[in-house]
Amino acid sequence: MNDVIDVPPAPDAAKLESLKQLTMIIYILQAASFVVGITAIVAVVVNYVKRDETRGTIYESHFNWQIRTFWWGLLWSIVGFATVVVLVGFVILALDAVWIIYRIVKGFLSWNDGKPMAV
Repeated sequence: MNDVIDVPPAPDAAKLESLKQLTMIIYILQAASFVVGITAIVAVVVNYVKRDETRGTIYESHFNWQIRTFWWGLLWSIVGFATVVVLVGFVILALDAVWIIYRIVKGFLSWNDGKPMAV
């Protein structure tokens, strides 16, 4: 019996450069969402569409980081808006914004250093 493990081929240099640029663009879209909210949705859609292409590269961890940043940020935004009436929502929204900014900056700095994200 011959067991074959499906290992994706190593991406070439041009493909890695393309993924590197795309990863940076997604971080920029996430940051821009503080001014134009729709860019975060565009960013996460691109993350999901291009996710398979990042398998086996350092950019896979960045995509996972970006996707988690979006979903957890959205969850805490919903909780924050739902509790604004009792004033605690303002604190939740402020902390959520700080957390999202932290994640974008940390991810961008790791991207700039050519390091994967610890996820």
